Amino acid sequence: MALLWNPESWSQRLAELQGESAELKEAPLRRDVRSLGMLLGEVLREQAGEELFDQVEELRQGTIRRREAEDQGAAVAAADHAAHAMALVHKMPVDRALMLTRAFGFYFELINLAETNHRKRRRLALQLTGAASKQRGSLAGTLRAMQRVGITAEEALEWLRKVLVVPVFTAHPTEIARRSVMFKRRRIGELLEELDRIPLPEEDLALLEEQLLAEITSLWQTDEVRSRRPTVYDEIKMGLDYYDVSIFATLPSLYREIGEALNAAYGISLEAQDLPQVLAFGSWIGGDRDGNPFVTPDVTRNAIELAREHLLHFYDGQLQMVIDLLSTSAQQMPVSPALRERLHEYESRIGTAEAQAYGQFFEFELYRRFMICVRARTRSMLHRAGTGSIPLVRPSPLSESQEILAQVLPPYAAAAEFAADLSILRESLAANRGLRIARNLIDPLLLLVRTFGLHLHTLDIRQHARLHSVALKETIADSMADQLPAALSADTANILETFRVIAEVKAGCTPEAIRHYVISGATCVEDVLTVVRLGRLAGVKLEGSVADSDPGLMPVPLFESIEDLRNAPEICRELWARPDYRALLATWGNTQEVMLGYSDSNKDGGMLTSTWEIFRAHRALHVEAREAGLRLRLFHGRGGTVGRGGGPTHRAIFAQPLDSFDGQFRITEQGEVLNFKYSDVILAERNLELMIAASLDALARPNARDPEGHFTGILLPEWEQALDRLSTLAYEFYRKHILDDPQLLDYFEQSTPMGELEHAKIGSRPSKRKGSLSLETLRAIPWVFGWTQSRLLIPAWFGVGYAFERYRAEGGLLSTLTTMAKEFPLFIDLIRNVEMALGKVDLGTARLYSTLVEDEELRSRVFDEFEREYHRTVSAVLAIARQTELLASNPVLARSIKLRNPYVDPMHLIQVDLLRRKRAGEDTPEVNRAISATISGIAAGLRNTG
Repeated sequence: MALLWNPESWSQRLAELQGESAELKEAPLRRDVRSLGMLLGEVLREQAGEELFDQVEELRQGTIRRREAEDQGAAVAAADHAAHAMALVHKMPVDRALMLTRAFGFYFELINLAETNHRKRRRLALQLTGAASKQRGSLAGTLRAMQRVGITAEEALEWLRKVLVVPVFTAHPTEIARRSVMFKRRRIGELLEELDRIPLPEEDLALLEEQLLAEITSLWQTDEVRSRRPTVYDEIKMGLDYYDVSIFATLPSLYREIGEALNAAYGISLEAQDLPQVLAFGSWIGGDRDGNPFVTPDVTRNAIELAREHLLHFYDGQLQMVIDLLSTSAQQMPVSPALRERLHEYESRIGTAEAQAYGQFFEFELYRRFMICVRARTRSMLHRAGTGSIPLVRPSPLSESQEILAQVLPPYAAAAEFAADLSILRESLAANRGLRIARNLIDPLLLLVRTFGLHLHTLDIRQHARLHSVALKETIADSMADQLPAALSADTANILETFRVIAEVKAGCTPEAIRHYVISGATCVEDVLTVVRLGRLAGVKLEGSVADSDPGLMPVPLFESIEDLRNAPEICRELWARPDYRALLATWGNTQEVMLGYSDSNKDGGMLTSTWEIFRAHRALHVEAREAGLRLRLFHGRGGTVGRGGGPTHRAIFAQPLDSFDGQFRITEQGEVLNFKYSDVILAERNLELMIAASLDALARPNARDPEGHFTGILLPEWEQALDRLSTLAYEFYRKHILDDPQLLDYFEQSTPMGELEHAKIGSRPSKRKGSLSLETLRAIPWVFGWTQSRLLIPAWFGVGYAFERYRAEGGLLSTLTTMAKEFPLFIDLIRNVEMALGKVDLGTARLYSTLVEDEELRSRVFDEFEREYHRTVSAVLAIARQTELLASNPVLARSIKLRNPYVDPMHLIQVDLLRRKRAGEDTPEVNRAISATISGIAAGLRNTG
């Protein structure tokens, strides 16, 4: 077979990379997709036989013909094609259905990798042509916009100093792929990237194609569906993987880009150490126990230990690299007195011959001697790690000649000590003609220490307010009674032990590892005070202390329902007025963090109302904070999909209320989003740059200073009135047809694979809270998951069309809405997110899922309402956006959905047929495994699970 990636001309390949036309830009992606499809076909024939390959083609062609007939208005022909495809699926044995599902699912695995590689390719192309600095969301573009409207260099730096973006990794069950599959994905992605290194000899191309074939074969022979539910430790390790895969390597280049952008816009040159810190990281993995009985106090203790040990091993490798490369001799260049003095301090502690400490080396290489001592101090910290109930990830032996150093030199007690030693070394190099060496070897390490400290990330603790209330009552209610108190319940004992672990961690060497306690379901001031009381009872020091490098423990109320969002400002006003709580706030730098829940507010009120009420709560909370003399930091609990608060990050950050953002925020990064954003250094850098640039843009608001600027963030009174009315109308409609319909949950359970989520073994946490299933106990994730798999995506748009139609009927002007859609960032974000979701809806497929509902009257009533509202919403979005078809302004996404549908359709057919078989009594491990495979395949096809 001819080499698939061998071009007629390498100059043509270069032209593609630099091309301006859509045809040239997309040519490499089309080639990758076509070639990977051919390789997969070869693997299928070899591994599963011609018959399977032929069945794949027959199903694919049948679903293509069905869609073509639908597009031409030939309803009868479309129905015939659909019935024929369904009949093919129905007569298949379960094992064959599983094989077909895997074939289509693997196609999407490869296509997704090709698209990811193309994102990196386009990023490189923009950098080559100089267009990257003009790209929406780039730091260079934002700073140039600021410079153009008269913002000075001093002002720009002052704005930048206010920025602190904190992505918080979570283990919510939205990542469908196994960890081993993710490793294979990365390997295939690396090979695709190698194929872009032009020119390549034919021998190298042949080798790369052979390696791709081997990896695809290996992927085919790997179980893509878990045989057991992942443990919390599995999730912790998956979260830590992203630091090695991208984040550690990304930070130095990102800060370098910040420096270059400042220089390009303002002509100022700053050393990396002089740039403000704009990033930190957090995690919920191992700390979020809300509804997850597997997150125990021991798990939390070990999660902190694993993160710290992971970081120390990374530091160890970096320090060894510096020792290997920093060969400067004191015979060639002098060394600063400060470094000599510090080295003397270390050597005086050793009390042994130099040869025993350093071996027979480094007689005049004082920098190396110094770094060996620094490394020994970090290694002695590793000796102390791993004392919990889990083993170390890696062993940590020292060379025999240096063992004495780790025994004698004390471990670092704080990150500031570690950074101080590195700074002494940097200053010595800079003062003695070694500035380039310092920039390349020491500055990246200093940046990493400033960002990660000795703990890697902060671990949030999260639990529900209801359990805190019960725990406090059990703990103190009977303390003065005649009768001895009863034994504590398991939940209460767990909560008290969790607080004891917090106290233990804070008494250790990294008290900053825990600083936030998130209170789910917060509804009143007492919910916050209860956490304070429980912490006091367990011996937790809640106050912050600069001297002890302890930020304290701040309760963070999470407002999730529509009612709670509306009450949040009043609750916080009452809380912040208490003298005893103000005393705590003073130790936290007069800063309070509040979390806003996107997923649950959407489930509670629908897309439009959730978006507007979060905006209003955001704005009102900042007003209350200013009046109280406090600094408010918001924590945005956004999910991956539009129905859970997802969508383009830059657009969402910029859409925050005007004058209600101080530059700092935390944001959850969940499951599949982690893989999409952090699976590669280039992707991670772009994602982090987007958040930093958006924060700077939202702070400085250069558009508002431009007389001809758009998207200023100013909310005109008539726009606010319109949004108030739209939200009210949408909420009434959503409540009537979703929350207040007693049969809606029955429809949802029967018409989606929600019940099969447990068999997919996606995450460690159960899909619902304790108690009988209801919309209240059902988590937002399976709610969105079910509607996504059935292609209705209800949470992302339902109620929007009705609200717009009624608004117009009441005399509201379309011109008001179209102007808002061009000028007001929040409304732009809302309309584009709804449009994106509508583009993924497939009523034909959703109607197929509705046939799983046994009650014909219920099926018709609910689906017909969904269908009417879908068409209303499409018409409204098109009118407001002044378009004739969905996604007209996003042709890349529109084309991607259109090309993917014929490959997703067969998996929908198989899933529906298997669900029907299972519900008819064929509830076997084989059927459940096949259904789980369809869940995985559809998630890959749609690029999200929910």
